Amino acid sequence: MNKNRLQRFLFPALSRRYMLRVVLVAAGAFLFFGYVCIPFRIQGHSMAPTYENGAVNFCFALRYLFSDPSPPDVVAVRLAGTRVMLLKRVVATKGQAVAFRNGFLFVDGRKVAEPYVEKKSDWSLPSRTVKPGHVYVVGDNRSVPIENHQFGQTPTTRIVGVPLW
Repeated sequence: MNKNRLQRFLFPALSRRYMLRVVLVAAGAFLFFGYVCIPFRIQGHSMAPTYENGAVNFCFALRYLFSDPSPPDVVAVRLAGTRVMLLKRVVATKGQAVAFRNGFLFVDGRKVAEPYVEKKSDWSLPSRTVKPGHVYVVGDNRSVPIENHQFGQTPTTRIVGVPLW
């Protein structure tokens, strides 16, 4: 009888401790995977061959906590809300002039070597200066016609972070 009374007395305490641990682990996982290391699936071919369609990756959201994005960083750009993001490469920062001539990227009048771009395109775009508080982003897959590609100036406030790999 004494043993049963002791078990009944200890069981609620063990149960409370166990539930507290479960709640703490769940809260920690929610915060970590919701705000620090955000999982996402790559949909589309705009960053091929660097990032393949259908791959799973994590966005490290603390990367630009104390610094700004700079070329040639790959960044996750928030498109709509917090669920839709685009992966793009930063090619220019505020005050720099960006142009495409015969498929080649020019920043401040100098041709930029882009070893991550496999297929050159015939893109041509007149020079434009990046506004303060913005960066110029573009995908690595330049075989897509310029009309079908999402790129250009984006506010740095829309940059969520960087892919982990």
